[in-house]
Amino acid sequence: MVTNEFKNYAEAAIIHTYNRFPVAFDHGDGVYLYDTDGRRYLDFAAGIAVNAFGYNVEEYKDALKAQIDKLMHVSNLYYTEPMAKAAHKLAEASGLKRVFFTNSGTEAIEGAIKVARKYAFKKDGTTDHEIIAMEHSFHGRSMGALSVTGNAHYREAFQPGIGNIVFAEYNNLEDVKSKITDKTCAILFETVQGEGGIYPGEKEFIQEIRKICDEKDILLILDEIQCGMGRTGKMFAYQHYGILPDVMTSAKALGCGVPVGAFVVGEKAENALEPGDHGSTYGGNPFVTTAVCKVFEMFESRGVLENVNEVSAYLDEKLQALVKKYDVVKATRGLGLMRALEMNVPVGPYVNKALEKGLLIISAGTHIIRFVPPLVITKDNVDEMIGILDKCLGEIE
Repeated sequence: MVTNEFKNYAEAAIIHTYNRFPVAFDHGDGVYLYDTDGRRYLDFAAGIAVNAFGYNVEEYKDALKAQIDKLMHVSNLYYTEPMAKAAHKLAEASGLKRVFFTNSGTEAIEGAIKVARKYAFKKDGTTDHEIIAMEHSFHGRSMGALSVTGNAHYREAFQPGIGNIVFAEYNNLEDVKSKITDKTCAILFETVQGEGGIYPGEKEFIQEIRKICDEKDILLILDEIQCGMGRTGKMFAYQHYGILPDVMTSAKALGCGVPVGAFVVGEKAENALEPGDHGSTYGGNPFVTTAVCKVFEMFESRGVLENVNEVSAYLDEKLQALVKKYDVVKATRGLGLMRALEMNVPVGPYVNKALEKGLLIISAGTHIIRFVPPLVITKDNVDEMIGILDKCLGEIE
């Protein structure tokens, strides 16, 4: 655990935008992390849904080491083989057409917003178009991403945002319809809401929104930053619904620890942006796109999606048992290895107690425990996690 001396040392130089847990991690192996005292922790947070393969994976490390020896960065003024290959892999996996690589999920959202605005501008030459986003959503903390995040608390100190953003209730088709005007250029939402409490989109809602966007020539933008890259048992969550978005954002497990994101456009929006409309000095450099290529290769060679579907059913079964066992546990829900345990009380004490017992879990709001473990966990790992969580629930209750 972190000593007060080390905590004070760190906080003296870091802007205090996080209330960090009192632990400093030194290394990882498999689905476990080890702190600076050598204590082991079972990781059911995966760096907030990032580390799909866990830690210390030789195949992944070797690919990055080899690329470091060749080339790290040249800018987007030139072509590189890793970026071209990674773009093709992401386009093929998503069913979409063209890719722009960013440094983060937040930047991917910024790019998606620009695609929508430029697409509409090219149609009528005006700049007063609106984007419909969802209440209780989370898309990032830059000014654009914050403007489409449906939590007023996050936005209030930084107003005004980018403007012309309208919020509707997620999974409420009639509410979305009521917000559409002739100025609407895009409808944007997470296919599975993450920070808002792990709420999957309802099939009718998503399919009908797709139809409306087709009828009215509106872009459908799906945020797959947390729920994509195999997390739900398909490579992207929208593939459960039999639809394609016009724009999709990706990050987190796209690079499995290397900071890389992307927005991907389909045929309708593939020519919205033109040279000079968007850019990134680091985006898609050879190092990060080597990681992207290796991640897609490992998803296939290691049967990751098959494992997610098998183990997630077992995890759901075990979480359902906790709902039945404890009055303080209200419900469980989710898709694949993106699960929630909803409590009748704030979850902070349970998250802290789990940390003391060597289990890493995180929250999604005040009353939700969120489970986003590495996608390679086994049923034995689930049993270990449930055993620790069961003790935490019993001791606190």
